[in-house]
Parts: sequence; structure tokens; C-alpha cells
Amino acid sequence: MSAPTDTTPARTAVEAPVHQPSRGRRLGPVVLGAVVVALLAAAPFIGISVPGVLPGPVSSAGSLQVIAIGLVLAGVAVSYDIIFGYTGLLSFGHALYVALGAYGTNLLMEQGLPYVIAVPTAVALTVLVAVLLGGVALRARGVAFAMVTLAYAEVFSILLLADPLRVSGGEEGFALVSDGVPDLLRGVVNIRNRYWLALAFVVLAYVVAKVVTSSRAGRVWEAIRENEDRVELLGLKPLGFKLTSFVLGCGLAALGGAVHLLLVRGANPSIASANFTLALLVMVVLGGAGRLWGAALGGLVYGLLDLRLSALSSSGLLDGLPGWMEGILSEPLFVLGTLFVLLMLFAPGGLAGITDRLRAALPTGRSGSTR
Repeated sequence: MSAPTDTTPARTAVEAPVHQPSRGRRLGPVVLGAVVVALLAAAPFIGISVPGVLPGPVSSAGSLQVIAIGLVLAGVAVSYDIIFGYTGLLSFGHALYVALGAYGTNLLMEQGLPYVIAVPTAVALTVLVAVLLGGVALRARGVAFAMVTLAYAEVFSILLLADPLRVSGGEEGFALVSDGVPDLLRGVVNIRNRYWLALAFVVLAYVVAKVVTSSRAGRVWEAIRENEDRVELLGLKPLGFKLTSFVLGCGLAALGGAVHLLLVRGANPSIASANFTLALLVMVVLGGAGRLWGAALGGLVYGLLDLRLSALSSSGLLDGLPGWMEGILSEPLFVLGTLFVLLMLFAPGGLAGITDRLRAALPTGRSGSTR
């Protein structure tokens, strides 16, 4: 009888206890993460300049704005990694839920709700939409699922641009309804508070994602990614687990959209486009799919490059180069695409894979088995 033999790997992936590392190895990443968060939290008080990376000293309003947007993208990338990196669901419509968070929050504030009430309400409504749309889309697999999610996002993007109900602002976008925003989050003088809000979002997204992906449900997601049929053979219902992963990722994405709305002072239809979802896919693969910290790092790096490369042509760094070369290097998408191709060629595991290789190359100081 071959059935028991066939199901052993899946049962191991889902039910077998995970080997517990030593206490020191468990605390190491936590301590490192706490140090990184502390350094980021202290950024508004750091007057160091990073030429070519930030527009001014780290503590300046322009630099904090750039880093804050990068942090929001990092959190949204984490939300997408739950769906794509852990569960193996290639969604081409994740931007839809970011846009629902941004536009929904703004519309609710236009109706008189304060920002602190509009945000959770918009996220809750987005979760409801994700349950409804995901319940249909997840009945398809592979390319079919990707195409269904793309269709959802494209329909919403077209509605935003056409604006038949005159509520989204069309191509002009939907300017922030500042009356509903608390005073401590308004104006250039409060850029620090908005920056800390963006940092709080990425920390929350990461912690929630880490807790859930480390649970039994997270192990089932990984098993589904490897072999969904085997998981079903064990008597589990993959649809319910996939829907949970999908809804959780979409809810966190909506929260990111609400924070992004505040940073850029409005909702733009570009955040609902398929191009934005493709950008999220690039962020996750760039950082390392299935590695939450890698996805967050990929989102931050992508955000910084995307925002700063557009200013490269006017920075004077390209002066003296041939005209054709200056024109190419001043295009952010060209530079990002080239870096992405090089990374995939020489480090397929993304930025997280590079750190793994470096760690493996270092002497461990131990002999014998490392199990």
C-alpha cells in the first residue's frame, strides 16, 4: 500500500514538531530586530547626511518622508509575502486592497468620521471584500487564480479612473480630507509623528505576520505551497487555510493604504494598478520570498530606490557622462530592472539569500553535526 508512504512528507510538514533552536539562537534575531527598530525610531534625531540616498540629513523633513514611504512599502510587502511567499498564491490584485484602505479611509473621513475611526472601519470593510472576492477566486488555482485576481483589480482601477459616482477624483486622485486628521499628524512640523506612524505600521505588520506564520496554520500554508493535493489527502481543507492567509494579507495591505494616504496627502489611482502589484512582487522576490524580514527589507530598498532614482538626473552625479548613458541612468525603472536581473542571476534567494550565504561562510566554531 503506497498511500501512507506518499502522505508522510505532508504530515511531517504540517504536524511534526519543529526542531527548536537553542535559546541564544532564538533571542539573536529578536535582539537584532529590536536594535533595528530602535535605530529607525531615533532617525528623527539623527543629523547625519547620506548623499545620494536621502535628500538631506536623516532628521530633515524630506528624508523622513522618503524613509516613511519606504517603511509603508515594507509593511505592504510583508502582507503580500504572507499570501505569495508562504502560501504560494500568486495574486495579481493585491494593489486593490491597498487602494481600498486608502480610498475607504478618505471617503469615511469625508463623511465626518475622524481618522482614528475611519482607518479600522475601512480595514474591516476591506476584510469583508477580501472574504467575498477571495472565496470566489480561491476556487481556482495557479494561473487561473492569478488571472481572476488581476480581473478584480483591473475592474476597480477602471472604476477609479472613470469615477462614475464622482467620489474618487478620477485621474486627479482623491486629496486627503484633512479635517478628519488629528492635529499631531498634520503639517510639515509633525512629519516626525507621521514617520513614527509608518514605523509602527511595519512593526505591527511584521509581528502579526511572524506570529501567524510560526503557528500551525503557518505550517499548513507552507505545506499548501509545496503540495496542496497532499494536504487535502490528510483530511485538511486547503480552501479555508488559503482564505485565511489571503484575508490576513489583504487586511494588513488595507492598513498600509490608510497610512500611505496620510503620508502622500491623498489617494492616487496608481496604487490600484496592476503595475503596483507587480512592484510588490518585485519587492518580495528582491528581499526573499517566504522570509518576512527579507520581504520588509526588499520593500524598503525598492521604495528608497524608486523615490530617489528619479532625482538622480538633477543631482549632478551624472554630469560628464555621454548623453545616451545619462538618459538611461536617469530612468528609475531601468536601474531597478537592471539591479533586479543581476540579483536574480547571482543571488536567486534575494537579499535574505545573500545573508544566508554569508552566515554559512563564517566559521561556527563547532565541530561535528550542527543538527
